[in-house]
Parts: sequence; structure tokens; C-alpha cells
Amino acid sequence: MRQRRFRLVADVSTDDPVALRPVLVRLVGATSLSVRNDGFHVESELSGGSARELNRTLLSALRRTVKKTRLRATWTAGATTERFFDYVPKGQGRAGHPL
Repeated sequence: MRQRRFRLVADVSTDDPVALRPVLVRLVGATSLSVRNDGFHVESELSGGSARELNRTLLSALRRTVKKTRLRATWTAGATTERFFDYVPKGQGRAGHPL
């Protein structure tokens, strides 16, 4: 499958942000994170075959560290935006337009 560049905007909620931070830094980079009360806000760019694949890889890695982790993510590549809540797709639309 062809690798595409995706822009990620996500909120990660967790019961243990201290344990999750090093995993997020490794996966998305330290400059991509901002701290929230219940976790992190992430803005980054990642390469992969599909938004679904990248979302699954990210959430699986986070949940291996802290089981009770939630991910609300928006992945944009080109003119397409896909939204996910945890592993579940919540919609697809054109970039810059409401889903």
C-alpha cells in the first residue's frame, strides 16, 4: 500500500498521563504535545497507508501502556479528513468542511 502523509489532530484522555507521555513523545514527537487536565492534545504529521491503520497503531500502543486510554482523532491527507473515536470511524469528509 502506498504511504501517504497524514495530519493528526487528537485528544488523548487517560487515567495516567505520566506513564503515557513517553509513549506519545516516541510516536508523535515532544513538540506535538500540549498537556490537558485529563491527558494531552496532539498535533502532528505521520506517514502510513491509511488513517484507519495509523489510528489503530497509535491507540494500540497507548493502550498497551495504559489500558483506560481514549483517543478522539482527526486524520487529514490531501482533501480527505477522517474522524475516529477510539477504534471506531465517525465520519469522512473533505478537508476544511464539517463532517
